[in-house]
Amino acid sequence: MNPKPLLAGQSAVVTGAGRGIGAAIAKALAAAGASVAINYSRSADESEALRSEIEAAGGNAFTIQADVSREDDVQAMFDATIKRFGTVDILVNNAGIQIDAPFEDMKLDQWNKLLAINLTGQFLCARAAVREFLRRGVAPERSAAAGKIICISSVHEVIPWAGHVNYATSKGGVGMFMRTLAQEMASRRIRVNAIGPGAIATDINRNAWETEEAKAKLLKLIPYGRVGAAVDIGKAAVWLASDESDYMTGQTLFVDGGMTLYPEFRDAG
Repeated sequence: MNPKPLLAGQSAVVTGAGRGIGAAIAKALAAAGASVAINYSRSADESEALRSEIEAAGGNAFTIQADVSREDDVQAMFDATIKRFGTVDILVNNAGIQIDAPFEDMKLDQWNKLLAINLTGQFLCARAAVREFLRRGVAPERSAAAGKIICISSVHEVIPWAGHVNYATSKGGVGMFMRTLAQEMASRRIRVNAIGPGAIATDINRNAWETEEAKAKLLKLIPYGRVGAAVDIGKAAVWLASDESDYMTGQTLFVDGGMTLYPEFRDAG
């Protein structure tokens, strides 16, 4: 007899799921038995292709457009998901952007727009999820927890990144947001954790790994000797969303090939 899938009978919202890490997470959750709301802001065609791929593999998914920085959009997304699936068990706060500039040239709009998506968006989605988790409470046949939130952070939650001050600030904020929310919600059986990806090969950072020269430079920062794949993050998300990690809350799981080990110091600095 095949074992019951880890997330059988549960439903998930994955923000920014049209491509890259978000798409890999959505596929992994669906393969583990969860019904998935694939959120996107602009990548409608890619999101529909992902939905088709999930359904062709026997999963259950639908696509939903929403700007996570807009309160009304977020509420409408959760209302639609609850109407479709009955409830929400898992939120993966993945939506994020990167707008780079030297600090002295950074425009206020570049700062505000990035924080609105990367940090305020996580707040709005988490708040909507928590409200649903508290309304439903623990359903033991679904999960030991009332709900699970996974915040997608970055190694730059802890590693400063010159030339990317808005991005690094947002990820540092995600880390403290996650830990504080976990502290507040633990007694109510809501688990909140984060994943901090390192260098993951996606289209958005293709210039950092596509050529052999760029890849060799990048690998100097990765002790494990390979660039990460989006599927690596998907596997971690399934574990954090499942009861296999039920005693874990308030933690950032760095999936980075050792980047946060500061490899420049391997030879005594």
